[in-house]
Amino acid sequence: MQAVPRVDSAAAQSASSSRSADHRVRGASVRCLAATLLLAGCAGPATNVTVSDPARITRSGFLTDYKALAPSPGAEGTLCWRQPGLDLKAYDKVLINRIVVTLKADQQQGIDPTELKALVDYFHASLVKALKPQMQIVEQPGPGVIVLRIALTNLVPTQVSRSLMGTAIPYAFTAELASGPASGRPAGSTPYLGETGMEIQFTDGATNRVLAECADAQIGRKYAAAVEEGAEGATDTWVKGYMNSFQAWAYAQNAFDKWAKLIADRFAVLRGVKPEK
Repeated sequence: MQAVPRVDSAAAQSASSSRSADHRVRGASVRCLAATLLLAGCAGPATNVTVSDPARITRSGFLTDYKALAPSPGAEGTLCWRQPGLDLKAYDKVLINRIVVTLKADQQQGIDPTELKALVDYFHASLVKALKPQMQIVEQPGPGVIVLRIALTNLVPTQVSRSLMGTAIPYAFTAELASGPASGRPAGSTPYLGETGMEIQFTDGATNRVLAECADAQIGRKYAAAVEEGAEGATDTWVKGYMNSFQAWAYAQNAFDKWAKLIADRFAVLRGVKPEK
C-alpha cells in the first residue's frame, strides 16, 4: 500500500500565511506602481532628475581655456567663464552649429548610430524651442549673431536591466539610495544610471571671437525627492526620476532640456529680457 504523505497542520498554516503575506506585498507593490504611473501622468515637468557631477566634467580639447572654468551664479553646477565686460544685449540672433560628438572609442562603439543621431537632433530641437521666444534662430553667422558650438563628450545610457533588478528585490532601493554617495556620485543616483557630458563655446558671429565657454556633466537620479519644493514637487521629482531609470536615454534627454533652458535663461538675464517659464 502506498503511503500517504503526512502534512503538518502548523507548517501548512505557516506556508499559507507566508504565501498570503507575499501576495499582499506583491499587491501593495502593484498598487504603488499604479499610483506612481498615475502621478507621473498628472504631474508637470520634472526638476532635479539630473544633477551636475563636477568630478565627471570632461576636458576633451574642444574648449580653449579649461583652467578659467569656474562655478557661475545661476548655472546650477555648470562651470563657465566669459569675457570681462561682455554685453549680450548686442546679440539678438543665435546660430546653433552642428553638434559635435567627441566620445571615447568604447562609448562610440556601444551606441547605435541611429540612436546617436536621434539624441543630437533632440538636443538641437530643445535648444531651438528654448531660445526661439527671445532670439531669432538663423542659419548664417554675421553681426548681432551669437554662435553656439557644442560637443557631446560623455554619453552613457542607463543600464535598464540593473534598474529592473533593483526594483524586483525587496528593500533593494535602500542600498540604491546609499550607493550614490558611496561611489562618489550625487545623492539619489546609482552607479548604473546614465551620464551625459557637454562642452559649449559661444562665439561672435561676425568676428569669431570666443565670448564664453562652459562645461558640465549631468547624471541621472533615480531617487531625487526634492523636499525643498514641497510635497507636490518632491513627489513629481521622485516619480519622474524613478520612471526615467527604466529608459536607456531618458536622463540624456532630461540633461539636454535642462541645458537648453539654462542657456535660454542666462541669455535672458544677461540681455535684460524676461526669461520664459
